Amino acid sequence: MPEKASQLDYSHLSRSLAVGDDEPDRNLALELVRVTEAAAIAGGHWVGFGEKNLADGAAVDAMRSLLSTVHFNGVVVIGEGEKDEAPMLFNGEVVGDGSGPECDVAVDPIDGTRLTAMGINNALAVLAVAERGTMFDPSAVFYMEKLVTGPEAADMVDLRLPVKQNLHLIAKAKGVKVNQLTVMVLDRDRHQPLIAEIRDAGARTKIILDGDVAGAIAAARAGTGVDALMGIGGTPEGIVAACAIKTLGGVIQGRLWPTSDEEKQKALDAGHDLDRVLSTNDLVTSDNCYFAATGITDGDLLRGVRYDKGRVLTQSIVMRSKSGTIRFVDGEHQAAKWESYARRG
Repeated sequence: MPEKASQLDYSHLSRSLAVGDDEPDRNLALELVRVTEAAAIAGGHWVGFGEKNLADGAAVDAMRSLLSTVHFNGVVVIGEGEKDEAPMLFNGEVVGDGSGPECDVAVDPIDGTRLTAMGINNALAVLAVAERGTMFDPSAVFYMEKLVTGPEAADMVDLRLPVKQNLHLIAKAKGVKVNQLTVMVLDRDRHQPLIAEIRDAGARTKIILDGDVAGAIAAARAGTGVDALMGIGGTPEGIVAACAIKTLGGVIQGRLWPTSDEEKQKALDAGHDLDRVLSTNDLVTSDNCYFAATGITDGDLLRGVRYDKGRVLTQSIVMRSKSGTIRFVDGEHQAAKWESYARRG
């Protein structure tokens, strides 16, 4: 008779890969992919229909439903929340089946609701999980200034330096000229001076409408043609991206950017130093965290949801920082089993 799992000897494994009974283990990865697949399939039915709120609502419902089956005791730390006036997956909501390890959960059922509504590339369903108490609490400051780059220049860049200097440091670390660098920036009026600085320094820009989680991953991951992400984007997206960057290597640096006196006061009351530059390890302190995403529309990272007769096809990525493992998961689902998530009318 084989030994029971609890009696197996794992002493031959590297200590860095071992987990205790109260920690999220490797089996969590596939459970999280199921959650993002459900959100992507539900949101995917709304691609190109111009209804970003309906798309987001469908994805939220699906993600919340599947999260209730996950083997953990989770609390939503980064949720739909106050910014989106969402009644579900709000900050502080308890998710999971109540058993297993205690975890912080960051959700973004659709990173890129406008992209989904317009049928534009790079919309994702995203989920991140870390040990309880390890995700940064931004205290309702919805935006942060960000700098993301890959492992080569992770220890060299500094958000407080001029843009031109950071670009020269990245180029030096990568062994290329500045004019060979590409910097991803969100298409916002506030970024016009930043875009001018990047171009004046000699680097190229890649402008995106939305979706800076995918942008941050592209900046940290080799072979994407993107060397950095710069500019002001969502604080929740920054924390989610930090969970991915824990696996990828590289760095995300952020500085809180309140948009009103009320936000600023909330941050100060919570004890935040608005001049402080937060690093990857400040945004998520755990070395055992997970990131999962499923494509909704085609993008630089993943293929979007596809419909083929009686099948629904998905592509996902899941990362685990403790082992440094990145997996791509191609899913083939029977459409009839997902009818409850289909768009009506």
